[in-house]
Amino acid sequence: MVTILFLLPEFRLAVVQLHVTKVKADNLSRARGLIKEAAAQGAKLVVLPECFNSPYGTGFFPEYAEKIPGESSQVLSEAAKESQVYLVGGERNSGQPVGTVPVAGQPVGTVPVAGQPIHLFDIDVPGKIRFQESETLSPGSNLSVFDTPYCRVGVGICYDIRFAELAQLYSKKGCQLLVYPGAFNMTTGPAHWELLQRGRAVDNQVYVATASPARDETASYVAWGHSTVVSPWGEVISKAGSEETVVYADIDLQYLANVRQQIPITAQRRSDLYTVNAVQEG
Repeated sequence: MVTILFLLPEFRLAVVQLHVTKVKADNLSRARGLIKEAAAQGAKLVVLPECFNSPYGTGFFPEYAEKIPGESSQVLSEAAKESQVYLVGGERNSGQPVGTVPVAGQPVGTVPVAGQPIHLFDIDVPGKIRFQESETLSPGSNLSVFDTPYCRVGVGICYDIRFAELAQLYSKKGCQLLVYPGAFNMTTGPAHWELLQRGRAVDNQVYVATASPARDETASYVAWGHSTVVSPWGEVISKAGSEETVVYADIDLQYLANVRQQIPITAQRRSDLYTVNAVQEG
């Protein structure tokens, strides 16, 4: 059966840059309030940061992880329903082994997609940062895609943005917006955060949005912040600083179509010489 989507040409996206603390109840309450604020400003799709309900760090993951459905996913579901928005947020799943899950809520209160990051953040930059997500997390094996009346959305988590092939697969699946809840740090953030977003947007002629936690200089892991939305032309159209805030962008699908018509790279790809395909669908 073929699903035909009748998409609205323009909608408002909100990215919540949340100040995350060690008190889960406070994180959930503040997130819910900012979702409501975003909806009042006309947002139809709201993106929360990775680990919006807990501090970021391998020592925190097992403690704050929940089953899905659970407390945090229930809050997302209720917030989506009461504010009549589509909603994306990343949390830790306490299924064995623990993993990060992008959970999408929709206006009727259901959760249409839950997956895991495909790539784990295992890096070692001598003298600056070493982090090994694989100490407590496991990677996912499915792509996370969901449909809205506005566009099809592909979801990655943080480190996934470094892998151009994943973004290309989402584009081939018809995604016009890619969202990456993430938490780049004070080393990788200033170097690569914006660069990667603009690269994925230009490579695939899609909108790209990233949602970071707000920066907390007292935390054991200091997030870069600067949640951003990038256009299919590679322009930064909305960007936060380091503090807690909500940033907005009007997503224009006609503009996206114009960019693709002007520079038709999809039709010009040499599939007779190279291709990127999913090994397994999901």
